[in-house]
Amino acid sequence: MHKAGFVNIIGNPNVGKSTLMNALVGERLSIITSKAQTTRHRIMGIVNGDDFQIVYTDTPGIVNPHYKLHQQMMGVVYNALEDADLFLLVTEVGETLKSQDLLTKIIHSDIPVILVINKIDLSNQQQVSDKIAYWHNQIPRATIIPASATERFNIDTIFDHILQLLPENPPYFPKDELTDRSMRFFVSEIIREKLLLYYQKEIPYSCEVVVDSYEEKDGVDSIRAIIYVERESQRAILIGHKGLSIKKVGVESRKDIEEFTGKKCFLNLYVKVLKDWRNSDRALKQFGYETE
Repeated sequence: MHKAGFVNIIGNPNVGKSTLMNALVGERLSIITSKAQTTRHRIMGIVNGDDFQIVYTDTPGIVNPHYKLHQQMMGVVYNALEDADLFLLVTEVGETLKSQDLLTKIIHSDIPVILVINKIDLSNQQQVSDKIAYWHNQIPRATIIPASATERFNIDTIFDHILQLLPENPPYFPKDELTDRSMRFFVSEIIREKLLLYYQKEIPYSCEVVVDSYEEKDGVDSIRAIIYVERESQRAILIGHKGLSIKKVGVESRKDIEEFTGKKCFLNLYVKVLKDWRNSDRALKQFGYETE
């Protein structure tokens, strides 16, 4: 008997969906920062055993759309409701799901739900107990597991429950695959993570990173990446005085890329303006987002 299925991870921004997926997969596939809305794309992480294959999908956090980019991100979330074999609904003690429509769809679906109350290391026992009771009332059929993805508390318990609920299927992907995404994609995500870490306010959210060229040579990768912003003023802030800010992004990105690939790399970063790209269907399509 072989089990295989799609475990789609859903929840509000900044509840730890990406941290949880990375813990379950054992690889750092989704970018993690303390800022909300870090995940923009649907990212798959594949875990294989002799008699199982779990295909985890990290999705963008639930947002009220202000740009066409946000509409696309929410489209990804709703698509994840359609093709799941199992929902991994991630919450934390101090919040409820932002979208009542999304919650209603999950409640009325017959797809199994594991509801993870994450970050319990930041709360007390009474708060956790109250939240378990709340979610039992909201989704009576859900398996509710308190956890801490950062502390790896109850990660094994979540994994065991996933394995129990997974349907019998042959594997969907070759057994040696870790993800459906390319190396270029992960390089761009590593760079974008640094933008989220090192810049304030709207600047990192106005950026999109495109790996323009990726040449693999003997023991060294040569990478050229373009960071697109919406306005010239953002470009100036991104580059910084005498180019020091963008240089820091480049140095820190290169370190993480080398750790991810296990190879040395030369990384060249360029900053260009593409006016109002977050509201442009053409630009979003160019950047790999699905548009209406």
